[in-house]
Amino acid sequence: MKKSIVWCVVLMIFMPINQLLAWEGMPMPKLHVEGRYLKDSTGHIVNLHGFAQTYSPWFNEQNTQWNNYDVQACLTYNQQIIDDISTAGWEMNFVRLHMDPYWSNTPGCSGRYEGEECFSETRFVKYLDEVFVPMAEYAVTKGLYVVMRPPGVCPEDIEIGGVYQEYLLKVWDIVAQHPKLKNNPNIMFELANEPIHILGPEGTYGSGTQGHFDNLKTYFQAIVDTIRASADNILWIPGLGYQSQYSGYAINPIEGENIGYAVHVYPGWFNSGNGYEPFQRGWDEQVQPVADFAPVMVTEMDWAPEKYESSWGKDITGTAGGEGFGANFKKITDECGNVSWLLFTDPNLLADFTGIAPAAGEEYTFLNDPEACPWPIYQWFKDYRQEYDFEGASTDYLTLTDLIVENGESLSVMTSSSTSLTVNAVFADGHTENISSLAEYTIDKPEIVQAFRGRIHALKDGDANITISYTGPGGNKMQATVQVNASTFPLTNEVFNPNIWENGTFDETTGTLVTGQYGFGGWYYSSGVDLSNYKYLVVKLGNANACGFSFRLYDENSYWTTPGIFDIGNEDQVVVSLNNMYKDGTTTKMDPSQIYYVGFWSSGGCPLVIDDVYLTNDENYAKPTGIDDLFPIDSEPEFIDVYTITGARIRSQVKRSQATKGLKEGIYIVGRKKVVVVGNN
Repeated sequence: MKKSIVWCVVLMIFMPINQLLAWEGMPMPKLHVEGRYLKDSTGHIVNLHGFAQTYSPWFNEQNTQWNNYDVQACLTYNQQIIDDISTAGWEMNFVRLHMDPYWSNTPGCSGRYEGEECFSETRFVKYLDEVFVPMAEYAVTKGLYVVMRPPGVCPEDIEIGGVYQEYLLKVWDIVAQHPKLKNNPNIMFELANEPIHILGPEGTYGSGTQGHFDNLKTYFQAIVDTIRASADNILWIPGLGYQSQYSGYAINPIEGENIGYAVHVYPGWFNSGNGYEPFQRGWDEQVQPVADFAPVMVTEMDWAPEKYESSWGKDITGTAGGEGFGANFKKITDECGNVSWLLFTDPNLLADFTGIAPAAGEEYTFLNDPEACPWPIYQWFKDYRQEYDFEGASTDYLTLTDLIVENGESLSVMTSSSTSLTVNAVFADGHTENISSLAEYTIDKPEIVQAFRGRIHALKDGDANITISYTGPGGNKMQATVQVNASTFPLTNEVFNPNIWENGTFDETTGTLVTGQYGFGGWYYSSGVDLSNYKYLVVKLGNANACGFSFRLYDENSYWTTPGIFDIGNEDQVVVSLNNMYKDGTTTKMDPSQIYYVGFWSSGGCPLVIDDVYLTNDENYAKPTGIDDLFPIDSEPEFIDVYTITGARIRSQVKRSQATKGLKEGIYIVGRKKVVVVGNN
């Protein structure tokens, strides 16, 4: 049973992308992964759209069509379903093929049905030949690429070297060596179904820390390496949390060629079901970090009003950019630009689709209600299909003419977090590609920010310049530059979230926050932010407090834990002594080295003007001028020689700790002057 998970960037491709769409009888060019895209051999971008089949009596119309391990009856029924889906007019170009454990389990086994405990290698080899390979081959003859998934579903807890990993290694070793599957250009592998928790390096099962993702990378890297010993097929890697969590892969991705990530999306996941904005933020937090550098395939997704009892997901189509799930799912994935996806509705229902609306006075059904998934998706799939040029990509398609940084020439990033850096290559024929994951990055201050695989990682507060270089497929090279400001508390619409609890608004031009009723808006640090190098956190305000605003910090990764609360009252400045914070109403001291939420609570409906929020070590609470970040205020004062760009010498008193004595010569800021530090040894 699917469980709703509330978790959580969008890369706007501002001109249409040429897409490959298959149909019965057409040639099926070999696909490969290039940067964040699936591409064919001529360089065209490919996004696939399809459906799923499971080969067991229960999932073939609840034991009404065949049974008793009847291979021929299974093949006849499921091949006819593929034909009927095509006859109904569905424009599909891939199928997710479940090698159901009905065939590989030992009959009568009382262990866990979903895979490892009842698995018979002999039976799996037999029915791989007799059922799964023939179905894959038949699908390909109908113009469908095939994504094969292993028998069953992951147990709730997995671990490196555990029984389930050994099971997956065995399954994929057999599949990857099969002569009709290995290196087959039309067949891909999805490595597991719905991992939930993994044993982390500290001995706890979970899904929410980088340590858990590091172990997940190790877990699946072993399976990837096993497959690569035999085959080069495209591989789709699952995440944690029922395939809803992927952010840790951005830091520690799967290594190798032809790698993408397999995601599941249902109403309620990624904050969906609450309108477009929360859904987009949830996607940005959990899926976009991998979509920045690799293709994504959504291998389960559906929705419908609950009354139909015909879908896992319960929601409506709604309106793109407004309420509902389906239209917003399409908007988010289309704008992401590199997402293949399927409709996870029973294939026999898709085969029954007529495209006929109900007559006047008739009730809607699951298949013809515009608020259920089949009706709109039927048309969307038709819209995706467009003529494909089999003679290859034109010279203009491959000729780079410009680089455009979609984020603009300057952008803000929250310190101790990351954000997408969207670099679009413009080609002579007018199409664009997001080449962020393929570009080269040169950074003048790598201690402040780093950039790789299409993401900027902010390490500390400060400014840095990034030079972006990209060589197009035609051989011509271009560059672009962007200035990045890293701040722990950026007051920008992109980072400041007025809806952490209840729906609020924030205007970055005026710095005005209005929370929802009993709402909270501010900043969230998914991995925690370390404020322990500073003495004070200072909030500057620009108006009177009319709704009981308070400033709050949380040192636990949940909004429902007890925060440190600092009432604003009628003050225009709030100063938090970071080393003397206590959870509200307790004597429990807070840990400034791991802060997850920082922001403002109010009873709602009133504006609060936020002029500035910053960290400082100055006893007068002054905002750092730039040099303070390099020379902590706790250290002993010492004179050093600094020089202006023109060479004029300035004798400047700064505070320098022993740890900074090896600071490299370079350009820094003292007050409002740009200076060069020399002889600092």
